[in-house]
Amino acid sequence: MSVEEKHATDLITVGYLCIGCPLGCRLEVDADTITNAVVEVRGYSCRRGKDYAIQEHTAPMRLVTTTVAVDAGLWARLPVRSRTPVPKDKVKAICKHLRSIRVTAPVASGAIIWVDDREPGIEIVASREMPAR
Repeated sequence: MSVEEKHATDLITVGYLCIGCPLGCRLEVDADTITNAVVEVRGYSCRRGKDYAIQEHTAPMRLVTTTVAVDAGLWARLPVRSRTPVPKDKVKAICKHLRSIRVTAPVASGAIIWVDDREPGIEIVASREMPAR
């Protein structure tokens, strides 16, 4: 077996739909099956597409958006989001923890609601202002 044949059998091709820009390119990533390293990206129309494919394949990230309970607020729930993207595998645990959080109105837009002390850099902030009743 030649080097090219051996290398070809160690690759996996994975498809992604790019959300880096409005074009929505269909991307294909060839990656090493052992190391998960990206070997080639095809189908992108701009640099953001290539960067998105590499990021999505090696370390997918997501913005967390949900709501938390509010005491003495004009509404019962406060929309919150992560300040920066978080690792995809942490999203469920973050949302589960946020279900147990209650805040008291008033809350300013952008106010820090929760900081994960186990994962540096994960901050959940208010997406809107919440006036008191």
